[in-house]
Amino acid sequence: MTHETSERLFAEACGLLPGGVSSPVRAFRAVGGTPFFVERGEGAYLVDVDGNRYVDYVLSWGPLILGHAHPRVAAALEDALRRGTSYGTPSPLELELARLIRDAMPSVELIRFVNSGTEATMSALRLARAFTGRSKIVKFTGCYHGHADLLLVQAGSGVATLGLPDSPGVTPGAVADTLTAPYDDLDAVDRLFADQGHAIAAVIVEPIAGNMGLVVPREGFLEGLREVTATHGALLVFDEVMTGFRVHPGGVQTMVGIAPDLTTLGKVIGGGLPIGAYGGRRDVMELVAPAGPVYQAGTLSGNPLAMTAGIETLRALGEPGVWEALERAGERLFHGLGDAAAEAEVAGHITQAGTMFGFFFTEFPVRSWEDAKHADRERFAAFHRAMLERAVYLPPSQFEAWFLSTAHGEPEIDATIAAAREAFASLD
Repeated sequence: MTHETSERLFAEACGLLPGGVSSPVRAFRAVGGTPFFVERGEGAYLVDVDGNRYVDYVLSWGPLILGHAHPRVAAALEDALRRGTSYGTPSPLELELARLIRDAMPSVELIRFVNSGTEATMSALRLARAFTGRSKIVKFTGCYHGHADLLLVQAGSGVATLGLPDSPGVTPGAVADTLTAPYDDLDAVDRLFADQGHAIAAVIVEPIAGNMGLVVPREGFLEGLREVTATHGALLVFDEVMTGFRVHPGGVQTMVGIAPDLTTLGKVIGGGLPIGAYGGRRDVMELVAPAGPVYQAGTLSGNPLAMTAGIETLRALGEPGVWEALERAGERLFHGLGDAAAEAEVAGHITQAGTMFGFFFTEFPVRSWEDAKHADRERFAAFHRAMLERAVYLPPSQFEAWFLSTAHGEPEIDATIAAAREAFASLD
């Protein structure tokens, strides 16, 4: 497998883009080697500029739940493109996507479309502060909610992957009202509310964390967050940018039967195009301008291309048998990877939630950021390189989730399990 063209392009990119990439983890710093440059995506595969073909479990970091260039989505986009890329005024497409989301997530009574997950979480927390008249928010160590200043505190994902501090340029004042607690530690949250509950506007949480690797909280944690926020008059914000339509057709909130006050979304709802959204209780969302005084705007918000891709993606997911087939494929991959690790006597902990996965090189279950930090990152890097050599592309970081699509059939999953069996066996 040759990568000569990718290596040449990366050398050129380093003179044009910071670190040679447009988003940090893509640089392969955590796993070594040179990132490959993509020529095209097709179904479950990426094809690089050197002609190498990989089974893809990154899927643009989650949005492509139907796989690359799904014919239905591509055809709808071609048709939409001929009608214009952006209008700057409302279109019926926004209403259709909003209805599809509300039908899946009844807690989202009103929704505002934006252009990224960062924009969604930033806007939702501004709204929470305005609604409650309070200033402080609570987030969890290892949860990443985008790169807004107030949220770059004890963040996971790329910040952890690169070993960076929370970020130079974020002033103490910007994070002075951000409180942190360990993920999956309800006692710590109770202590924060006992001490400062009168000042806490909201708790924001990844209900299943995907930015420190995939971490599923213990039963009772999310229920406890719902109870403590309701008791103290704070809002509960579920960041389902990653988990929305990924772990369940209605997100984590529908799966566990908890209605958050606000929800942030992204990724899958745009079908591979830039998108974000925040929504929730009508009485809260009616504070958003122009209905209310909380200002937020965006030039490309609700653009017809993103709306079209999202509509077709959610419609396809909602067809009979589609989600059940995804779940069966996920179970096949989950058990196959576990068996491959066991056969090689590799100590590891695999997690699964719907179409999301994680694998930690550790002997104990991972429940928090502290647990995740103790996983063997060097071993993960070696495993990543071994899988890439066998034409399987995994996220180039121990702290990122893997994703499955409807395009991953038995041949792709069987090839992945076979590659993993060889890759595990190759580790020292």
